[in-house]
Amino acid sequence: MKALICGAGIAGLTLAWHLERDGWEVKIVERAPRFRKGGYMIDFYGPGMEVADRMGLRPRIVRMRYPITEIEYVDHAGRKTSGVRITGELAEQVFSLMREDLAQAVHDDLRSPIVYETSVAGIEQNASGVTVQLTDGTVETVDLLVGADGTHSRVRELAFGPKERYLRYLGRQITVYTLRDERLSREIGTRYRTLTVPGLMTGAYALRDDSLAMLFLRRASDPRPPADIAAELTRQYGHLGWILPEVLPRCPPADQLYHDQVNQVEMTEWSRGRVVLVGDACQAVSLFAGHGASLAMAGAWVLADELRRAGDDPTGALLRYHARMAKAVADTQRFGRSFIEWMAPSTRRRIVARDLLMRLAALPGGSRLLAGSLIPAGTDLITKRPDNRAGV
Repeated sequence: MKALICGAGIAGLTLAWHLERDGWEVKIVERAPRFRKGGYMIDFYGPGMEVADRMGLRPRIVRMRYPITEIEYVDHAGRKTSGVRITGELAEQVFSLMREDLAQAVHDDLRSPIVYETSVAGIEQNASGVTVQLTDGTVETVDLLVGADGTHSRVRELAFGPKERYLRYLGRQITVYTLRDERLSREIGTRYRTLTVPGLMTGAYALRDDSLAMLFLRRASDPRPPADIAAELTRQYGHLGWILPEVLPRCPPADQLYHDQVNQVEMTEWSRGRVVLVGDACQAVSLFAGHGASLAMAGAWVLADELRRAGDDPTGALLRYHARMAKAVADTQRFGRSFIEWMAPSTRRRIVARDLLMRLAALPGGSRLLAGSLIPAGTDLITKRPDNRAGV
């Protein structure tokens, strides 16, 4: 059996890892010119970690995790207004990782070829396979085409129609970039520090090699990116104090930072014939849900699990994959939408309420309550088969 996977992110790489071990011939195409770097820190836990365990990745994940020991909210002068220590159950369950590090860990254990600067240009399919025209002019005939190419998926557009049908814009835009600064990196230390005013949130966390990552999240009714991202950040955040006067002038050019809308993808079906979607292409939950990478790995594993049991006709497996994943994804998306006002409050009253909750979470036993509030319910069922047997 042959599969073509469009997209070399966490979902696409994880699916390729499993398929090639099940005897599939797998080829991956990726529109970027090279392995994707950058992005932001993720919280990795739950079913994604179960899948990583099955792939033997836990030792590497433990080595590359960042020891975030506290979430700390600050004012314009950098003074702490509230915060909570990351201890106990929360520290044990949640791994803070850079998205690129998790993807690299999967990538390094793959045998399948990856063709960069290439995407899907056209699709023709029949009952026995899919003929795929690639942007480099080549044609592939495969048993399965997988769109693992993110929220703006080209495969989804070709198979299901314009992306506007499926994108749910959450009224926010995000920008992330890194800079080298030993003093600021040391000052931030093992904390995630964040400053919030109505409609704007910015956070900082230290990385290895004396680097500092800056994250900017802002309300924007217009989903289109600003013409000049650096200028817009300065306009919006330049008056807020803290470390911003030092870091904003060092914002890199647009091609050296990460900027995107904050979207969810909502679909009632994830496959058409022998074309199927995985990861953010069909189930983006947004950074507010904080569960995207975990769901991406879990979804890839569930798809591979169903294909493994399907034999030579994958179409039924694609429907069962959707049935196993759909509720957990929908629940997580609802969780993410409800979490917006907690993560990035839009009014001063909500900021005060958020700070009060953080102070309560800092009390004895609060870490357990915080863990429960940050981890969506039901996602632990993804890796269990419908007959209630563990999917191993």
